[in-house]
Amino acid sequence: MEKPWLKYYEQGVPATIDYPDTVMPKVLADMARKHPDRTATLFKGAKLTYRELNELVDKFAAGLQKLGIKKGDRVAIHLPNCPQFPISYYATLRVGGIVVPCNPVYVAREMEHQLSDSGAEVIITLSAFYPLIKQIRDKTKLRHVIVTKIKTYFPGLLKLLFTLLMEKKEGHAVDISGDANTCWFQDVLAGAPTRPTPVDLDWDDTAVLMYTGGTTGVSKGAQLTHKNVLVNAVQCKHWLKTTRATEVVLTSVPLFHSYGMTTCMNHGVYTACTMILVPNPRDLKDVLESINKYHPTIYPGVPAMYVAINNDPGVLAGKYNVKSIRACVSGAAGLPVEVQKKFEEITGGKLVEGYGLSEATPVTHANPVFGENRVGTIGVPWPDTEAVIMDLDTGEKILPPGEVGELCIRGPQVMKGYWNMPEETANTLREGWLYTGDIAKMDEDGYFQIVDRKKDMILGAGGFNIYPREIEDVLYEHPKVKEVAAAGIPIAEKGERVKAYIVLKEGETATEEEIIQFCRENLAPYKVPKFVEFRTELPKTMVGKVLRRVLVEEEKKKMAGEA
Repeated sequence: MEKPWLKYYEQGVPATIDYPDTVMPKVLADMARKHPDRTATLFKGAKLTYRELNELVDKFAAGLQKLGIKKGDRVAIHLPNCPQFPISYYATLRVGGIVVPCNPVYVAREMEHQLSDSGAEVIITLSAFYPLIKQIRDKTKLRHVIVTKIKTYFPGLLKLLFTLLMEKKEGHAVDISGDANTCWFQDVLAGAPTRPTPVDLDWDDTAVLMYTGGTTGVSKGAQLTHKNVLVNAVQCKHWLKTTRATEVVLTSVPLFHSYGMTTCMNHGVYTACTMILVPNPRDLKDVLESINKYHPTIYPGVPAMYVAINNDPGVLAGKYNVKSIRACVSGAAGLPVEVQKKFEEITGGKLVEGYGLSEATPVTHANPVFGENRVGTIGVPWPDTEAVIMDLDTGEKILPPGEVGELCIRGPQVMKGYWNMPEETANTLREGWLYTGDIAKMDEDGYFQIVDRKKDMILGAGGFNIYPREIEDVLYEHPKVKEVAAAGIPIAEKGERVKAYIVLKEGETATEEEIIQFCRENLAPYKVPKFVEFRTELPKTMVGKVLRRVLVEEEKKKMAGEA
């Protein structure tokens, strides 16, 4: 097919890539041989070299085999960003297991669904999360629970202070003695052989079950193959022009999310980067201190975090040196233009919007980092990736440039299907195309723009389609607005009406009429919000994606109470 976007690729970025015939656990072993003393992870100041990380992965892999894990078995990882995550991840892949990353903020019902649906037999969990796993364990297929402590890889003094002052207070001190088939992470390592029994891995074998759709409905397990996870890491390396064994990646995006898994961890290992592990992605102080102290060159992030950095008094006062950052790709949600411009002014680095979804491991598009960045777009498809806009009525007609339809993607990073969901797979993967559920358009040059989520589209008065993101982008230009979300609120006998939820910048005040008037000046009448609500915060996923669905559910509950 014609690819008009190729002429906008930066010099040195190939249209197609010759991918190495390997898999990510072997890549880690290769990096340990080639760059043994290179720092692989930095966690609260404590370092693991690539040699040390690979040795721990070998030991833990052997420990999993000792527990009976074999090729195809599912192993759940229920951890924040800490060294135990990459150790568990690559160890599971090394023995042919399938990684099931779990969101640490999931409640019992959500965790039970994911563990039961995946059929996970082992889970590696943090001591603070253990009570939740203990509560639901009998309703799942878990045979073994491995518990680890957040302090395990802390440097000495911090570990002592944490033990004395924080461990019990913050719920990290748990007793697992007497609990059947439950053991400590360090005991698995201590009792394991030095290396696991080798397992043959094929590119088409499932490597990861990445659960997705929790923000829009029932969570589904996207089957990502060893080929998918390797390919997307290699594509990332070429797009960011990462120099091997020199870059430092700020890893605050959660590794349980496909975005963090690929752009931070797998891309990081493939290029022998140093990964600065930040356990809480919303801990702005930790993020800023990590930037100031360890000078990351690459910072994959989300708009909410860039907004926070832009508005931090310490950053504005020059307390933190944020000038080391050279490249940032923003994902998980649309990047407002004003946020992008201000972040680039503050850091001197390049911040571009990209796009992806868990079903594509996840990255499919991004703006050229040092080339032609078209603000407000998700950029162009990555190497070996094709994208088209299909009509919304039949989903079978490819639309010309400028017309709005559903974004569909084809490429080597696209999943092989949903776990145990043949109907959902058939609906999402059609004729080789991944139907994303996102409404978009492409310009003449092959730059794509996300208009909105199919499921977030508001059906306004007179039958007009209204896209929340368009309203949000306008409101981000208001000088008093820090964060905003727009959603369609059902009004009896009138369909949906637009409501804007706004978090103001610190010290600012505004009225509903002031906001609505600003929208009247910048939007067509049918797009202007009918209601405005000022809030101290917006509901978000742990990654930082605003949950419009939660806002709508809150409104429905209010209406039901009033009725």
